[in-house]
Amino acid sequence: MFMNNHNIKIKNNRGFTLIEALIGFFILSIGMLGIASLQTLSLKAGKTSVYGSVAMIKVDGLIESMRANPSVLAIYAGAGAYEGCWDTTVCDETQLANEDVFWWKKSLTAGLPSNVTTTVKITAPVFAASKMSTVAVTVSWKERGKSSNTSVTKSYATAATICTANPC
Repeated sequence: MFMNNHNIKIKNNRGFTLIEALIGFFILSIGMLGIASLQTLSLKAGKTSVYGSVAMIKVDGLIESMRANPSVLAIYAGAGAYEGCWDTTVCDETQLANEDVFWWKKSLTAGLPSNVTTTVKITAPVFAASKMSTVAVTVSWKERGKSSNTSVTKSYATAATICTANPC
């Protein structure tokens, strides 16, 4: 009697079929592909965020250099040149501005992709008696787009008003 009861239980418990296991594996693999795709998108978004933060910090640093040396504001719109101001103790305002721009552009290429471009525009005051000038700085770079063959241009731009003489 005990044997017959045991045999009946085994016949009722059949388990998974091969089709059910394959369907389960297929659903699991679709989910894993979705997670992998989400991971790559989040890494790309993180990199874009880092580039934007670096651009903002570098542009703000240049504007602070302009505020510290406002008498030669137009020099900051130029290409910049190494003047050796950090090696010597004697530099005039023009040399300091050239070197500020030179080192700023070097730091941009270190923190952003190598295809970075910059634009610095300085607007003279509207009224001759005004001692305020407007400075607009734009930093642009290219990042890889959704497909490997395309690129997307990203940029950071800001403007500031700088007093060019004391008192303002």
